[in-house]
Amino acid sequence: MKKLIIVVPAGQNNLSSVVGPYKFFTKANEYFRNRGKEPVFEVQLAGVSKKEELYDGLFSIKPHTTIQAVDHSDLLIIPALAHQDLQEVVAKNKELIDWIRERHQLGSEVASICTGAFLLASTGLLNGKSCSTHWNAADLFRQAFPEVNLRTDKIITDEQGIYTNGGAYSFLNLMLYLVEKFYDRETALFCAKVFQVDIERSSQSFFIIFNGQKDHSDEVIRDAQSYIEQNLLAKFSMEELAGRFALSRRNFDRRFVLATGNTPVEYQQRVRVEQAKKMLESGRRSISDVMYDVGYADLKAFRGVFKKVTGLTPLDYRNKFNKDAAVLLN
Repeated sequence: MKKLIIVVPAGQNNLSSVVGPYKFFTKANEYFRNRGKEPVFEVQLAGVSKKEELYDGLFSIKPHTTIQAVDHSDLLIIPALAHQDLQEVVAKNKELIDWIRERHQLGSEVASICTGAFLLASTGLLNGKSCSTHWNAADLFRQAFPEVNLRTDKIITDEQGIYTNGGAYSFLNLMLYLVEKFYDRETALFCAKVFQVDIERSSQSFFIIFNGQKDHSDEVIRDAQSYIEQNLLAKFSMEELAGRFALSRRNFDRRFVLATGNTPVEYQQRVRVEQAKKMLESGRRSISDVMYDVGYADLKAFRGVFKKVTGLTPLDYRNKFNKDAAVLLN
């Protein structure tokens, strides 16, 4: 029987991403057993210490064992970390980070849930590879791990035995993915039905809230960002915008990408799409009206940009997130 280890880091403060995987794989084992098959995994929680307090002592986790006592593992699962102090939790877990790297070198596959990607990336195992995490932690992740190809649009990434997933409860989709890989499709479908998880969901793009990327020190670019945000309907070229701030287009683009991770055109698109999303989530305006209200004049172009950013067409987005969508007319 293979061994699955759900690690419990020091400073861990996310109970659902520890309990969730434990319940998922316990249920998968039970289903396999009921079909007359040998369970795939022995499932254990392994902590840095013998007890970890969560949520100011409201809950506690008492792992089956400690990482020091684990002599073998086939799959490690790293749970999500508290968003408020990601760097502090990483700093507390040097021993665990080294242990995860060593386990992988000995043949263990590794999966991270949500912000658990910060611990996984700290091992160096994600360098040059694709990775997902919660969209709300994306800017901090990119700053900390520039050598990792962050894909916040993805629910799941699979890099030859190193798995990551997007934010919050999307980890359930990663659990289904792993159950199908290590058990079979039938067991994954059973778990999807029992835990009522949409097995086909592959993107988290439409959940992303774009708040602008202003956590940088380039004041000129911040001013340019503000200008774009305050002039959604204005018609100006990026050459004109660069000139407004006494920069050449090439230098303007370079500084904009360095500061925000987006080109000026991409930034303008994301600002407009974010405004369009808010309009589509409430009210009864048509898609065409929303398009004009955020500065587009061509429906095909608007649909293309909207789907590129969110993964959905404007109509599909409205149908998904507007409670009155059933009575709205396009």
